[in-house]
Amino acid sequence: MTKKIEMIVECTNTGYSAYSSEYPVYTVGSGMEELKTNMVEALNLYFEEQGKSVTENDINIVLDIGQFFDFYKVINAAALSERLDISRDVMAQYVNGSKKPSSAQTKRILTGLQQIGQELAQMRYLL
Repeated sequence: MTKKIEMIVECTNTGYSAYSSEYPVYTVGSGMEELKTNMVEALNLYFEEQGKSVTENDINIVLDIGQFFDFYKVINAAALSERLDISRDVMAQYVNGSKKPSSAQTKRILTGLQQIGQELAQMRYLL
């Protein structure tokens, strides 16, 4: 496929759900990796009769920042905004949905979250 298929991801009480605004394709997953696998499977089922094949590289995942912070309440958006040098007011607008971050800003936020995750994964604790 040449054009990427946009899949909108939302956080749920049990994991994630994803849907395409362009095609009648919906799926769920308990984690992001499972969701990606299920997205590829669901899209391939949809395109099967047309003889088209979809891989993960053909998918553009769109994650709503507000829903992310709603699902992961343990992450302090104000503290993250300070760490990433993003205005607290702007971050609050992203979180409450009154303003949508640009693709570059979303990438910046997600990269910051991934860096924190890597830092936490590398910590060793005395027992």
